[in-house]
Amino acid sequence: MRSVTTVIIGAGQAGLAMSQALSRRSIDHLILEKGSVGNAWRKERWDSLRLLTPNWANGLPGAPYRGADPDGFMPVSQFAGQLDAYAEAIHAPIRCNTAVRRVTAAAAGYRVETDCGALSCKSAVLATRACARPRVPPVAAAVPRRVHQITPSTYKRSDDLLQGRVLVVGASASGVQLAREIQSSGRPVTLAVGQHLRMPRRYRGRDIERWLDLIGVMDQRYDMVEDLSRARRAPSPQLIGSARPVDLNALQEAGVEVVGRLADIRDGRALFSGGLGAHTASADLKLARLLDGIDAWAIDRGVEAELPPPDRPEPPRLPASPRLWLELSEIDTVLWATGYTPDFSWLDLPVFDARGQLRHDGGVVAAPGVYALGLPLMRRRRSHQISGVGSDARDLANHLTQHLDAARAA
Repeated sequence: MRSVTTVIIGAGQAGLAMSQALSRRSIDHLILEKGSVGNAWRKERWDSLRLLTPNWANGLPGAPYRGADPDGFMPVSQFAGQLDAYAEAIHAPIRCNTAVRRVTAAAAGYRVETDCGALSCKSAVLATRACARPRVPPVAAAVPRRVHQITPSTYKRSDDLLQGRVLVVGASASGVQLAREIQSSGRPVTLAVGQHLRMPRRYRGRDIERWLDLIGVMDQRYDMVEDLSRARRAPSPQLIGSARPVDLNALQEAGVEVVGRLADIRDGRALFSGGLGAHTASADLKLARLLDGIDAWAIDRGVEAELPPPDRPEPPRLPASPRLWLELSEIDTVLWATGYTPDFSWLDLPVFDARGQLRHDGGVVAAPGVYALGLPLMRRRRSHQISGVGSDARDLANHLTQHLDAARAA
């Protein structure tokens, strides 16, 4: 059985960033990837998807974006190609097409079982993405068999869908993007809207990501956040990799029907809550606080006069009486855009809480020498973003080095 100091599980941006950090510290390691480099970007995204962050924000450690379109939004296929080039440039030791089946404790560290054999290691890094598995609610079991059910991970293009009405459940980033794309294909769309986070693509002449950087939101540390558990479950903002708006007003102008949160499926009907107004009001309140913070930052630094005037989005123009139910006989497809969850089903260690969530402190997992990368608000608010993996990898590589030094000294 081969022995290696550190095994990194996953060859996306997080796994590659950790590889670069460990190489700089001369730590022997191996990356295991079930498919190819950047596998999820290639296999589990729809064809038209572009990154939600501008190109300037998508550099990797030692490889900032140097292209001619820093404010553009690259297709995910192009980003997957960048990961390939980055892996080659840093000489990342990768074993592709190797699926991890089980990780267990061993005498000197951990045993990693794969479909290509077993390895032993002193430390392990879990870099398998926060969005590894779509979260589909139990109510999906009540959908009739004739109705096609999909998730953003299985959807590729609107031409693959039946011609009838599509019910999109969830109004975060994936839900609003796909609702617009499917509606534009000529298929009527009903969008069930629950809790969501509204955010403009641009404000006062700058991309919202630039503002979040400037005012320090994305670098806020996890140990400075009130109600961290709730913050980590926050929905992704209603953004798209384009300058075009994709809020509820824009969707309704495109013909999308907006209803309240999907509450139940019963007696052949999809039942919607009457709380659409409350959910949009809550999202607008959070939006106003964010934009107030940007305006205050500009005033405090004496640059407000240099900026365009505030251009706040209009409040949602909701239907006077949103429908409260829809016959499932009118629906051909349900698209569950209801979020994602990590998949650590192969991790056979006592590191999960009562809710099945991985127990970690800023990515330091509750098992000696085990670390996680790329999870929401893991060490900073940007931890789940491409721009966040570099600083997190450096921090955790330092901790990992100290762990190995302590183990050698013991």
